Amino acid sequence: MNQSVHSAGSTSSPAKPVAAPSRTNDPARTMAGILAMATKEFAAKGLSGARIDAIAEATHTSKRMIYYYYGSKEGLYVAVLEESYRRMRQIEGQLHLEDMEPEAALRRLVEFTFDRHADNEDFIRLVMNENIEQGSYLAQSKTIQQLNVPAIQAIRQLYDRGVQQGVFRPGLDPVDIHASISALAFFNVSNRHTFGLIFKDKVQNAQSDARRASITEMVVRFVRK
Repeated sequence: MNQSVHSAGSTSSPAKPVAAPSRTNDPARTMAGILAMATKEFAAKGLSGARIDAIAEATHTSKRMIYYYYGSKEGLYVAVLEESYRRMRQIEGQLHLEDMEPEAALRRLVEFTFDRHADNEDFIRLVMNENIEQGSYLAQSKTIQQLNVPAIQAIRQLYDRGVQQGVFRPGLDPVDIHASISALAFFNVSNRHTFGLIFKDKVQNAQSDARRASITEMVVRFVRK
């Protein structure tokens, strides 16, 4: 969907090239602020419900500046997806799983995934919204697809080490292991409100250490020989 760009009092044609904004001397900081606020807006309202006006007002910028940096509402949405996945994968890369024994590394990965999901509801909402969009915008980003390659490689390496050491059972798919870990951690956040309404006496346990330990143990027992 094309967006028309209008500055205050302007009658220029939408087809006219947009000049570089002059309202900031720190473009990187401005773009970071726009991405942070856009993340909240898209997570809360989805692509269709999010408003560029609201993002501009909250960041003390302008629609014109946002369109200059990101091209369109859809371009900003893709940038938000890329930054969200980048942050997740960047921290995963700092776990140094290769320095741990296979089972300890697997436990650390599950615990990390649980904690990151529990502390990043906006990321969960973005993923849920993008599934409503049938992944059409995520598919446009080669960056996101490349970011996920190291995550699977890390699981493959620790799993292969575990099989070689006789700790893990053979024949499992690293992508399936990744999917199982993600599914268990994801549900805790994506369904926390409905689950809490249905099981009122259990909602306080949804993010507890006991729940974290239970999920970790389920995954380890699934993989262990």
